[in-house]
Amino acid sequence: MQPQVKVGRRKTAVARVKLSDGSGKVMINQRPLEQYFPLEMLRSEVLRPFEVTNTSGRYDAKVTVEGGGATGQAGAIKLGIARSLVSLDEDLRTSLRGAGLLTRDPRMVERKKYGQKKARKRFQFSKR
Repeated sequence: MQPQVKVGRRKTAVARVKLSDGSGKVMINQRPLEQYFPLEMLRSEVLRPFEVTNTSGRYDAKVTVEGGGATGQAGAIKLGIARSLVSLDEDLRTSLRGAGLLTRDPRMVERKKYGQKKARKRFQFSKR
């Protein structure tokens, strides 16, 4: 099997995922998954594509991720793993698509507008 690098993005985070045959070990920026994401919620989100396709423990994932925060990085890794699984086995596409794991989340941070405190919050109005 030739390992291919697939890219996943979420908010401003970019993850490059390389899957190879193995025992289910996930390394993120040369650190194990449990050390990189101490929160169980983020770990389960990263491993979701493996659970949906029943491929837990079949592939090792080597991930480099940059930008964004923890949630964005976990979402980017999830999309990258899902895309990598599809490139290895096209039959997995239907189950991943059904779980919504192949769709890139388009939501981005709205820009701050001038004359306002934040994107939508305004300065306090004073009548007098």
